[in-house]
Amino acid sequence: MTKEKVLEALSNVQEPDLGKDIVTLNMVKDIQIEGNYISFTVQLTTPACPMKDMIKNACVNAIKLLVSKDALVNVKFDANTTSKRTDNRVLLPKVKNIIAVVSGKGGVGKSTVAANLALALAHGNAKVGLMDADIYGPSVPIMFGVRGQRPMMVDVGGEKPMIAPLEKYNIKLMSIGFLVDEKNAVVWRGPMASSAIRQFVSDVYWDELDYLVVDMPPGTGDIHLTLVQTVPVTGVIIVTTPQDVALADAKKGIAMFGQAQINVPIIGLVENMSYFTPAELPENKYYIFGKEGGKRLADEYEIPFLGQIPLVQSIREGGDTGVPVMVSNDTISKKAFESFTSHVVRGIAMRNANVSNEKVLQTI
Repeated sequence: MTKEKVLEALSNVQEPDLGKDIVTLNMVKDIQIEGNYISFTVQLTTPACPMKDMIKNACVNAIKLLVSKDALVNVKFDANTTSKRTDNRVLLPKVKNIIAVVSGKGGVGKSTVAANLALALAHGNAKVGLMDADIYGPSVPIMFGVRGQRPMMVDVGGEKPMIAPLEKYNIKLMSIGFLVDEKNAVVWRGPMASSAIRQFVSDVYWDELDYLVVDMPPGTGDIHLTLVQTVPVTGVIIVTTPQDVALADAKKGIAMFGQAQINVPIIGLVENMSYFTPAELPENKYYIFGKEGGKRLADEYEIPFLGQIPLVQSIREGGDTGVPVMVSNDTISKKAFESFTSHVVRGIAMRNANVSNEKVLQTI
């Protein structure tokens, strides 16, 4: 057995999302051979890769079939999260991917989706931050059970101290709700709200992150433009519910980010509150808000459909009590969010492999 034969065998193992073999993609590292024992490392495109087991089994089968049926194969994994951000970055220099979670209207569960997406990514050993960009209606303090807590300042060797995000469930968190009393309304004009978003980017010490999830306010306005003019956004996730009134507003979000002067890739669309499943009847589905409206919208605009999230009481309870469903014992809801997150991760990896470097929007 030689390294050359091992590489030849592994050249038959395809990376499912990128459509090329793992040798061509330079994913195979550190091949070690001792007698019948073969070990090597496969460098994944993300720590949260949902295809890890499939790739491992394909590698073992390829070695046993094409090199030696008696081989003892040890496949190890590490990850180098893909990113199209350029190296000469001033803002968020250590953040590899910036993901905006948006909705055309309020009340569709955008913050719930953003929170559980961040948690699901972190469960896959990715380094994750969650920025609450909904200045007028921040949800992160409640959803993560950190109401009343205040961030500290930290000296990182620059000209001025920076704000250290709060941390909960291995997620770095920042929200206007940490800086103002929740009993007070944030009565700001658009430029002030936009200025706060810029500070969340420039004055918060996010450090190294594989993914920064940004929970955007509903609609299409100043804050959305500020974000894409401040940092290069990797992609956008559209959240909707199945009924027509939500779908009509979701179309506006799709149209905004598809405009030529903005042109931020849409990773896909997720349908929240797709059906109601009672706890005592987990196999039953009741389509209260209509059926598969989000899927039809995704098909109409030819964007990926990322999945359906059920309307389950525990999801609401988790958000209200500061224990999101991804850190609870609700297996039905967790599986839905895990499936959704796996589609997101794959979409980001394919987007980074096939799209040119990200750019900051200059003017509009």
